[in-house]
Amino acid sequence: PGLIKIRLKFLNDTEEVAVARPEDTVGVLKSKYFPGQESQMKLIYRGQLLQDQARTLRSLRITDNSVIHCHRCRGAPAATPALPDPGPAGPTAPGLPLGGGTLMVPTVMVVLALGWYFRINYRQLFTAPATVSLIGVTVLVTFLAFGLYGP
Repeated sequence: PGLIKIRLKFLNDTEEVAVARPEDTVGVLKSKYFPGQESQMKLIYRGQLLQDQARTLRSLRITDNSVIHCHRCRGAPAATPALPDPGPAGPTAPGLPLGGGTLMVPTVMVVLALGWYFRINYRQLFTAPATVSLIGVTVLVTFLAFGLYGP
């Protein structure tokens, strides 16, 4: 008697049903359903971030079958001690610490270099729009590379 059901909805579209009393506070709800992760969890109700841990569910007008959106922030300090890093997740060849993302920039540079090589040596095959496109892609990749890897 006097209990309300609250739907906790997560970013991956999963839901969990929480049972609470209207007199419970936001802090009690967090500690009950997210033990040890209270400081990491952000609760959002009707577009409003529930920051005040002392507010009761009744004062926030949270009623039976209300939906509270839940988001875990990774940047917030965790209440549990950090575990040591187990190392790389996938198997790697010995002596090659390269992932797929680290090879993207050299691959794009090689493709651009080939494009310019063919533009210079086989200019009769390149129309004006193709040349303008090659210039545009080169400028775009240059800005992206300096934006990502520059000072």
